[in-house]
Amino acid sequence: MATSTSSNAISRKDYVFSVSIIGLFFFIFGFVTWLNGILIPFLRTACELNDFQAYFVTFAFYVSYFVMALPSSAVLKKTGFKNGMSLGLWIMAVGALIFVPAAMTRTFGLFLLGLFVEGTGLALLQTASNPYITIIGPPESAAKRISIMGIANKFAGVLAPIILASIILKDAKILEQQLAQAADAASKAVLLNELASRVILPYIVMAVILVLLGLLLRFTHLPEIDTDAEDAASSESNLKKTSVWQFPHLIIGVITFFFYVGVEVIAGDTVIRYGQSLGIEMSSAKYFTSLTLLSMIIGYLLGIILIPKYVKQVTALKVCAILGVIFALAAILTPSHINFTIPFIDIVTFSPLKLILPLTVLFVSLMGLANSLMWPALWPLTINGLGRFTKTASAMIIMAIAGGAVLPLLYGKLAVTFSTQSAYWICVPSYLIIMYYAFIGHKAGK
Repeated sequence: MATSTSSNAISRKDYVFSVSIIGLFFFIFGFVTWLNGILIPFLRTACELNDFQAYFVTFAFYVSYFVMALPSSAVLKKTGFKNGMSLGLWIMAVGALIFVPAAMTRTFGLFLLGLFVEGTGLALLQTASNPYITIIGPPESAAKRISIMGIANKFAGVLAPIILASIILKDAKILEQQLAQAADAASKAVLLNELASRVILPYIVMAVILVLLGLLLRFTHLPEIDTDAEDAASSESNLKKTSVWQFPHLIIGVITFFFYVGVEVIAGDTVIRYGQSLGIEMSSAKYFTSLTLLSMIIGYLLGIILIPKYVKQVTALKVCAILGVIFALAAILTPSHINFTIPFIDIVTFSPLKLILPLTVLFVSLMGLANSLMWPALWPLTINGLGRFTKTASAMIIMAIAGGAVLPLLYGKLAVTFSTQSAYWICVPSYLIIMYYAFIGHKAGK
């Protein structure tokens, strides 16, 4: 394990290199995470599921954060950040390889196991990388650094569903017609088996890349950050603290993270299926997750420019929470039949196309803009002044990512019971909880 150091002792060269390495990891997070937007409609077809069952994709992926976050914290205390991140990459590789037998047998349970294992590796990576990037530089610019990480994460998320869709759903319309015309169950099974097998090569390639990145990290110099050492600002106030439960702003912040991650996943992972439910063909709908993430990138760019010089982190959180309520209500109340066509460029093939976009889908995608600065603003506000409790608090926040497991599943249940559009009502109270933390909750106990 590398020698521990504080952010003040890190040279400019080490600082830039470390931020770049963590940026690469955030790219990986984004690529793996936002594949779920395509996997949901893909597995819905391949494994013959309804909308509620299909959203177990997000449940299996994100519930792993809840289960594995505290164990991840214990692992990091033994391995340090660097070795822990290598281990996380290798665990993700194992999860990717589980997709091979899952596809060969077309077993939904195995797909869910692969997603859970991938999420386990990501939980370890996130538990290490988020406090690392927060603490490695000045606290007042933490939101700016996390915004840069967010751009790497969401740019990967823009690419991921388009790349995977071009491989596994390249002829979705023809396949749907063939499935509808299948003479018997055996003929249909042959078509579905061929469809499921399309994920094998992409996930083998992903596993190889993750293994190589883990090996590369082991031989890379990445300075350790000592979060157990109290900083001057928090040592006096925390002297008599014995538990993370003595920080009310942390507890409320963890609850806020739960609802924030839930609405972020809903905005990104439900929008393709939502477009399909409105009659939009996959040739257009496959780009909808990318639109959501592009709107998040715009928000991150604004964060880099404005925070902290012009806008405080907490102010950015307030604005984003208000926008979230507005966009969620607009998505729910806008008539679903209002469509328009926009010019768009496939950023993988660089080919121009005309994208059919329902106005209500646009508002779901704009929820990405509202969500963009929430993670960068919430992290420093939630772990502010925790000192030696930072690693445990970080694990608690990572556990709260389980909101991405629970809320989309509830969305799926509401979509089956009512409609895919009215199911977005679940986002409104979630944004109101975030708004409470932005205006009041982050001051608790201070």
